[in-house]
Amino acid sequence: MPLDEIEFEAEEAMEKAVAYLKAEYRGVRTGRASPGLVDQVKVKVAAYGDAPMELKALATISAPDASMLIVKPFDPTTLKDIERSLQEASLGINPQSDGKVLRLPIPALSGERRQQIATQVKKLAESQKIVIRNARRDAIQKIDAEKKAGDLPEDDAKRGSENMDKLTKKYEGTLEEMAAAKTKEVTEV
Repeated sequence: MPLDEIEFEAEEAMEKAVAYLKAEYRGVRTGRASPGLVDQVKVKVAAYGDAPMELKALATISAPDASMLIVKPFDPTTLKDIERSLQEASLGINPQSDGKVLRLPIPALSGERRQQIATQVKKLAESQKIVIRNARRDAIQKIDAEKKAGDLPEDDAKRGSENMDKLTKKYEGTLEEMAAAKTKEVTEV
């Protein structure tokens, strides 16, 4: 396998780790209403088969102010299913139904809860750093295998390993910046 292909695969895996973390951070509560808090909640609607669907596929989700989310189902018959799924999702949010829409009041976070969420944010970032390091390790193993097989000159193998280290530092830095920004967002009142 050519060196540039090995590097491309590793960088692609690292990009996926960053994208995954972004998606996870959208669902982390920060004390203000955001559709990202609930749009990934899985809802089972008996009328549509038992396959769970994401809430954003079943309803519009809006945040009219910083402490309220409004969920308006496209199909009013799914309201009860959506309400049940939101209650079962353990978000700490109790949906209130008026028969047409669900109102989700977002309670203010306590200082202790903010610290717990900040810890969770750091753990999510650390798990993705592990994914990045594993991609680096796999790429370096492939480079070494190519070098042993005689398909890759020693200078190219060394350059490839150095490039993997640079990529790893770059993507770990990106994850650290994301974690720091999210932690700041969670801890500010």
